[in-house]
Amino acid sequence: MPADDETVPDPRPDTGDERAQLLGFLAGQRDALRRKCTGVDAAGLSAAHPPSTLTLGALLHHAAYTEDWWFTVCVGGGEMPPIWQALDVDADIDAEMTVSSTMTPDALLARYDEACARSDAVLAQVPDLGQRARSRSGPGEPGNVRWVVLHMIEETARHAGHADLLREAVDGSTGE
Repeated sequence: MPADDETVPDPRPDTGDERAQLLGFLAGQRDALRRKCTGVDAAGLSAAHPPSTLTLGALLHHAAYTEDWWFTVCVGGGEMPPIWQALDVDADIDAEMTVSSTMTPDALLARYDEACARSDAVLAQVPDLGQRARSRSGPGEPGNVRWVVLHMIEETARHAGHADLLREAVDGSTGE
């Protein structure tokens, strides 16, 4: 992770078509979240900072889960990948977050990278971001792929911000 004074290249394109810019912003937010969790040991990824119970590992695992939910299921029309089948989200709405404490840092980062790769593969098959998603998460939510991409930019950016604060509390690292 760069120190406060180091410059991190900005992955967000300032030119290009809508698709390139939206997917560039999504990639940039994913990278920010990933960087906040890279180089942290298992204890650091599992450390909560009261009064919150949120951890870096929980954020990363939740982000992987939401990638698969929104892109694999809602956009692609597929099923949640087998890695998520054991989670009982009916019994524990935060199951994808709580199970993260049993995983190694490498396993958490790999799971996130794999989920993002699956998402990118789904998006590569979508010719028009204006097309309807194959399923909706709930009533009243916009049904096109563009909305899902925008939502995931928002969701990932929010969690990257949380991760920034948590990482600083873990080991003092700051910066983008």
